[in-house]
Amino acid sequence: MDDEPLEDMVRKKDDLQEKANHLKKSRDQLHDQSKKMARERDELNAKVRQMRNQISEHKKKRDEYNERVKHAKEQRNEFLTHHLDLKKQIKELERERASNSGVNVNELKQYLRKLETEQMTQPMSAQKEKKLIETIKGIALKIKEADEKLNKDPKLKKAIEEEKLTRQKAEKQHELVEKMAKKAQEEHQEMLELLKQLDKLVKRTTEIQENIVVTKIEADKLHKEFIDHVNNIHELEKNISSSEKKKEKKKKLADVSAAQKEADDIFERFKRGEKLSTEDLMVLQKAGLL
Repeated sequence: MDDEPLEDMVRKKDDLQEKANHLKKSRDQLHDQSKKMARERDELNAKVRQMRNQISEHKKKRDEYNERVKHAKEQRNEFLTHHLDLKKQIKELERERASNSGVNVNELKQYLRKLETEQMTQPMSAQKEKKLIETIKGIALKIKEADEKLNKDPKLKKAIEEEKLTRQKAEKQHELVEKMAKKAQEEHQEMLELLKQLDKLVKRTTEIQENIVVTKIEADKLHKEFIDHVNNIHELEKNISSSEKKKEKKKKLADVSAAQKEADDIFERFKRGEKLSTEDLMVLQKAGLL
């Protein structure tokens, strides 16, 4: 390479420098892209962490509500069982009281409903309807008197009041079950929606990370090419410097040789007795001939 013409080496160095600059620019652009993608990835990862915390919170609340639903159902079922027992007890007491009084209130009530239905649906003469109305009033009065008598029974009255209270408690617990179940379902739906969003975010972060890896590989490849060009440029610069020094040395030697020849010619003229100028004498003095 030392024998290569200086002009060719300079031209080659300039070409390499131009390519190296282009490689450096392309590499730096890829690095910028990689940094930009990394920032986006980090932001998404922060959202992923936040979303996972939210999902955990919704899951925790859902499970808490489900536990409360379970407990409320158990209490409701206890009230319902007790309520059924009380209704059986009330019917048994009513049968006992009806048996003692000779009046079956339940049968009277069924008969009353049948007559009322007949009045509303069956065509009849005015006289027959009047008679039916009197019968209905008489049965209603008997039922009222029987109910009043039954309500005065302390044991039956207590059972009825307890049945009413137990029914209200069961209804209240059922409302609580429905309320807690609704809240649990709401938390579950929120969790499912966040899981869908999380899946999209995770896929996006994975895609970005893959792009970052590809970009870094390409940037590393360009960087290696850039370093190779820089090393070649440094090698050429050394060769150019060496060539320039040799050229300068050769020029100096040529200048010295020319000056020596000029001094020898002047010295010959001096030996022949020719008249020398001041400049001639200075040349001879510089050449060490005087």
